[in-house]
Amino acid sequence: MPIVNRVADLQSDIQAWRRDIHEHPELLYDVHRTAAFVADRLREFGCDEVATGLGQTGVVGVIKGKKPAGKGDIKVIGLRADMDALPIDEATNLPYASKTPGLMHACGHDGHTAMLLGAARYLAETRNFAGDAVVIFQPAEEGGAGAAAMIKDGLMDRFGIEQVYGMHNGPGIPVGSFAIRPGPMMAATDSIDILIEGHGGHAARPHLCIDSLLVGAQLVTALQSIVSRSVDPLESAVISICAFNSGNAHNVIPQTAELKGTVRTLTPEVRELVGKRIREVVDGVAKLTGARIDLKYERGYPVTVNHPRQTDVATQIAKDVAGAQNVHECPPLMGAEDFAYMLEARPGAFIFCGNGDSAGLHHPAYNFNDEAIVYGTSYWIKLVENTLAA
Repeated sequence: MPIVNRVADLQSDIQAWRRDIHEHPELLYDVHRTAAFVADRLREFGCDEVATGLGQTGVVGVIKGKKPAGKGDIKVIGLRADMDALPIDEATNLPYASKTPGLMHACGHDGHTAMLLGAARYLAETRNFAGDAVVIFQPAEEGGAGAAAMIKDGLMDRFGIEQVYGMHNGPGIPVGSFAIRPGPMMAATDSIDILIEGHGGHAARPHLCIDSLLVGAQLVTALQSIVSRSVDPLESAVISICAFNSGNAHNVIPQTAELKGTVRTLTPEVRELVGKRIREVVDGVAKLTGARIDLKYERGYPVTVNHPRQTDVATQIAKDVAGAQNVHECPPLMGAEDFAYMLEARPGAFIFCGNGDSAGLHHPAYNFNDEAIVYGTSYWIKLVENTLAA
């Protein structure tokens, strides 16, 4: 089955919604305009229920099929899109570029939201399924754990969600293609903040100092040995120190240094190991140098793990939409995704929809490819109609 014909008819409307959202990016939980836009559209479509304010600014729409689900059938599935943008200055020069300096939709959440709205419109018109389709519009994916906030507000239990599915656009994946895998799909992400306090002084008298900058350099190097020497080579882990701030003069050994970084892992076991080894390395360098080193290690999003049975379902639906030759098994990615919380709460699957040869995610020249709309929207529709078959 190719793309849904009715979706091709709706493409111009979905594109217009996407570009309107793109012009008005909002951060994290402060997505009030976008959430209102979504809620207004869902009410216009005739959703049976529209709930707002879940996870502060999340929106949920419920669309009931023509028939109730049979005994033993899946009765309710959830479909999730994210709404928030990023603190990036846009560099696309598009006519619908961000009107808010310093903010842009550099990850395609505008496209995700618009495609799910398009699916909601079609499903509300046709209702050719048995049970409930729950469309979920989530704030604060970009570091704010909006998925966890919506779950805490009762998302899964309130709407009786039994399975949940997510989708993200994929730069570098051809338009009209999908990529998915069972098991670990995206990495857990943890953050490192390190404050080093040495003993500052004159650069000509280093023997009277504890050089915090040198301590920081030793620590950066030592931390890299964790991945190369403590983690099984057949496993995956990343430790990246991304900020190193210390000193501001040519002839002063600085008193303090500050490091910031990220840790990415694909299994709970490796996550525990890397966290343990980071603490041990920090303690060891402190003893070796005599510096005081304070480590703040914070856990972020968990591993995004696709459930096998639901991955099989999602894969078959993608093949129905795009053709078997255009659905690929992708390797795990070391980026993170807070849809992981939803997959911890309910079985489901996360899939990538091709965005073509575009700039990468989180790049100032990135733009969601409107040609992908018909494929992503058709995927959502067929997922509902096949999972909740009447």
